[in-house]
Amino acid sequence: MTKPTRPILLGIALSCLVVASTVQAKEQLVLAIGGEPEQGFDPLLGWGQYGNPLFQSTLLSRGKDLAPQPELATEWRLSEDRLTWTLTLREDARFADGTPLTAEDVAYTFNAAAQAGGRADLSALDVATALDEHTVSLRLKAPRITFIDQLLTLGIVPHAERDNGYSEQYGRHPLGSGPYQLVEWQEGEQLIVERNPYFYGPTPAFGRLVFLFTGEDTTLSAAHAGQVDIASIPPALAANVPAHMQRVIMESVDNRGILFPMQPANGEHAASGAPIGNNVTADIAIRQAINLAVDRDTLVEVALHGYGRSAFGPADGLPWSDSDERLAAPDLDRAEEILDAAGWQLRDDGLRYKGGLPASFRLTYPSSDTTRQLLAEVSAEMVRPLGIEIQPTGRHWDEIQREALHQDAIMFGFGSHSPQEVYYLFHSQHAGNGFYNSGFYANPEVDAHLDAAQAAPSLEQANREWQAAQWDGTTGYGVRGDSSWAWLVNLEHVYFTNTCLDVGDLGVAPHGHGWPITANLLEWRWTCD
Repeated sequence: MTKPTRPILLGIALSCLVVASTVQAKEQLVLAIGGEPEQGFDPLLGWGQYGNPLFQSTLLSRGKDLAPQPELATEWRLSEDRLTWTLTLREDARFADGTPLTAEDVAYTFNAAAQAGGRADLSALDVATALDEHTVSLRLKAPRITFIDQLLTLGIVPHAERDNGYSEQYGRHPLGSGPYQLVEWQEGEQLIVERNPYFYGPTPAFGRLVFLFTGEDTTLSAAHAGQVDIASIPPALAANVPAHMQRVIMESVDNRGILFPMQPANGEHAASGAPIGNNVTADIAIRQAINLAVDRDTLVEVALHGYGRSAFGPADGLPWSDSDERLAAPDLDRAEEILDAAGWQLRDDGLRYKGGLPASFRLTYPSSDTTRQLLAEVSAEMVRPLGIEIQPTGRHWDEIQREALHQDAIMFGFGSHSPQEVYYLFHSQHAGNGFYNSGFYANPEVDAHLDAAQAAPSLEQANREWQAAQWDGTTGYGVRGDSSWAWLVNLEHVYFTNTCLDVGDLGVAPHGHGWPITANLLEWRWTCD
């Protein structure tokens, strides 16, 4: 038997290397990043409003600078009267079952979302119409500066009258034109997705993603055991980095703060049946004193272990937020003066009372969230010297919605790439609308500024009105006005990622629900053989 020549041997070796490389290529990523949606993966009910819808495509996408970029739509324009959006769709978009995505699907999605009353606010939409197979018109009832946000966040679903079209079960069995399709969802445990073979964009580097829905301690244990490739980690655990992983920090506008019930308790109940009002927090002196007593920088160090910054509003640092909205805090002397002047008298038991009413109330947080628990407990200690008793109380979200949402102070988290959230949080028409404005805040002057912002002909004019709603020199929802919240901190999102995983430029995240870290998932790469 003759021996192979050197060139043949070299060819065999190279072939073996190619086979070995293929075998060793990372085809599956395991992610433990939370964010399992209660209502499923249905854009009509809110999926994708924070972050990226993953299964579905949106008409536009956000660039790193948050500016609109083409996605399903290749061209878009707004009429001079600011009432009609006209968008031209790409012709190669297909759903994961191989059927074309057309303007009929887009029109159906917008019209159906407007009727669904979910997190996607399409109240400004008059009607969506397919002009031809690849052109859609979205006509508004009145100019709405933030309507473009729905073009950026609302995932397109298939028309209900087509095969595999939208139905009430869609959230559990989503069909979209995004980069991945759902394979299996074991609620409360895991979600398995695979590449959409008909995706119009670049092929994702990873064929399969497995999302684990685990608690904080379990997530950390799985990271140390090498069972996950990327894990969302609370700041309190961020120092404990596994040897094979690295800490990745994602900047965010994700905030935490105390929402105060703004109405007295007079026996009213919300449509959900939850009681409305709190006699202590309805007093502006209490709200102002708490804002003055809280040392936000210390909260960042103690509760966030340095992974964050202080917060004074819902959108600090963004163009629609007033940069002067700050307090020189802590200032306990000033806080005491305000309480004394309002008739809250300090008694021997260490509590203040007004007409027999003790300055005591619950501060409720989701019991599974250690960061919010720490923020609640440390804030309570900071306020205690004033004679105000804050009672940190952990509850499940279901119980919070059923009993506490409108009568307890709530440790909430918000934070959006859009000023639309400011409108939801502080306009009186959204009072009692789910988590938005659950404190029933109402101020006619603030409403007027918010409405003027929505009707503004330019972003610059709109931003002036958004800022005036916070404080216009006389009133506002912010700390110089009604002090309707005590905003505390802006988070940095902390992740542990496998040292072989390159997640690219993560940009700036909104609030954590909806997996904002996956917004640039098509850029992720595995760097090891």
